[in-house]
Amino acid sequence: MKIGVPKEIKDQEQRVGLLPASVRALTDQGHSVVVETQAGAGAGQPDEAYRQAGARITEEAAEAWAQDMVVKVKEPLTTEYDYLRKGLLLFTYLHLAANLALTEALLDSGTSAIAYECVERDRRFPLLTPMSIIAGKLSVQFGAHFLEAPQGGSGILLGGVPGVRSGRVTILGGGIVGTEAAKMAVGLGAQVQILDINIDRLGELETLFGSRVELLHSNKAQIEAIVPQADLLVGAVLIPGRRPPTLVSQELVSKMRPGSVIVDVAVDQGGCIETIRTTSHTSPTYLESGVLHYGVPNMPGAVPATAAQALNNSTLPYVLQLANNGMAALKANADLAQGLNVHQHELTHPALRQAFPQLCAAVA
Repeated sequence: MKIGVPKEIKDQEQRVGLLPASVRALTDQGHSVVVETQAGAGAGQPDEAYRQAGARITEEAAEAWAQDMVVKVKEPLTTEYDYLRKGLLLFTYLHLAANLALTEALLDSGTSAIAYECVERDRRFPLLTPMSIIAGKLSVQFGAHFLEAPQGGSGILLGGVPGVRSGRVTILGGGIVGTEAAKMAVGLGAQVQILDINIDRLGELETLFGSRVELLHSNKAQIEAIVPQADLLVGAVLIPGRRPPTLVSQELVSKMRPGSVIVDVAVDQGGCIETIRTTSHTSPTYLESGVLHYGVPNMPGAVPATAAQALNNSTLPYVLQLANNGMAALKANADLAQGLNVHQHELTHPALRQAFPQLCAAVA
């Protein structure tokens, strides 16, 4: 198969779909790989490393996109929609539930699109997990930074000092993102609370954290009581393929202390906090109701050397299956099949069909 690796164009997105080691694994099996120049530079991988792995370097993004399969990190942006076409197999993060325009572009083009975040094995998401771990860690790392007064925050040190209270970190969701956020916050010495609707999960978290984290059942009354006291509020809610529910209203945000910080990791699916909107690494925050909001949808892009390696470790087995077998790989691998979002002008993922019923009617 002919495989293309375009350079990511999302703001300061320096991860890359395939590292040289992944390219070597593909070329060793007889596949050809075309890599856009400088695609891996931000992750510490120069063009020469790709050449040595057997790839051909191109100066043109269009040539990378012209291959049978394109392996990316982030969803195509509007300037890339013209590259979408019938017969193209696209393998990347998509998060279509929050992106009607891209969903329509994929449907119109006839592209077959498989979303990393929807590949599922035993109710787990192996291609989402490594980035969720990184995003969870970064949510507290960034949150602590933006609590600093020069960044517009309240000037709270999460770890506190003797005689002065430590900061309070409230985390909505006890999945992978929430767990990793809690680990970082506990490590910094903060007061930490996790809210989750799953009592069994709260029990698992008690085994992990003991008394170091306050574990609370998530409901409207509990959220309304807890959120106004948070110095750092982390949104960590995931519903695969769907927009998360809005757990924190604009009114509730207005009750938070001035200079508090919100980091909504769920922003790539639409966010779980009403006041969140998408930002970028270049301009990561904005102030609303006196609260600093951070809504960068590609948080792991801030640490591309680590993130690209972690992503490739997980995606390469699936890339090899697709390269060797094309769409037939989905018949042999039910996990991979669950990642298919769009195929032959139709929405194929059940959650997306529920999210965009009007598009299903249009192609029926």
